[in-house]
Amino acid sequence: MLEKNSGPTGPAAGRPGLPALPPSLRAPLALIAALAALAVLVLGVRYAGTGEPGAVDGRIGEALYGAGPAVRYAALAVDFLGEPVGAAVLVAAAAAGCLLVRRPRAAVLVVAGAALTVGTATLLKPVVGRTIHGDDNLSYPSGHTAFATAFALAVALLATGRLGLGRTAGTALVLAAALVAGAAMGWAQVTLGAHYPTDVLGGWCTALAVVPATAWLVDRTAGAGRRERR
Repeated sequence: MLEKNSGPTGPAAGRPGLPALPPSLRAPLALIAALAALAVLVLGVRYAGTGEPGAVDGRIGEALYGAGPAVRYAALAVDFLGEPVGAAVLVAAAAAGCLLVRRPRAAVLVVAGAALTVGTATLLKPVVGRTIHGDDNLSYPSGHTAFATAFALAVALLATGRLGLGRTAGTALVLAAALVAGAAMGWAQVTLGAHYPTDVLGGWCTALAVVPATAWLVDRTAGAGRRERR
């Protein structure tokens, strides 16, 4: 006599949610996050309480700041993606895309990763106290660059998981995405005179430190919740 099927069967039965942080990238991204956090600290200590560009800032800033109208318009367009409205549109679209491909943890990472990264940058600014164009304009680290990098990292982690990339290829993809996004937004910020180049570097490293940790926490929280339901 056949028994009645009481639930789903097959490989999908009891299958845990796909991780926000691919297992193959946990070790390399943990190392990168630690080094990035150290860089944020070192730069923060170096430029704490200052209101002038450093030597490197001056050379790069002179090359980029004061560009022509066409370049400035391009920089403003990139800058808009880091403003509240532009950032919200990007995050909402990416989170919706994650849900459409049934990657809820990735959707959480897109939202939480961006929010925590920008929140960290915002909290660091008064602590470091570096300013640009006056005492009221706190500049270190760059929140726009931190957001753009965090968003790119979250999307790249999703792509790495879906493509099934190994450690080397996955790490390369994630770092390349972070570099391209951070460089583009950083260029816009320096071109517009909103940040020093070292502010941009600090924002980039802030995202590299926060997003992997956030992805790990998303996976740990989801795993704990699943065990409780069982």
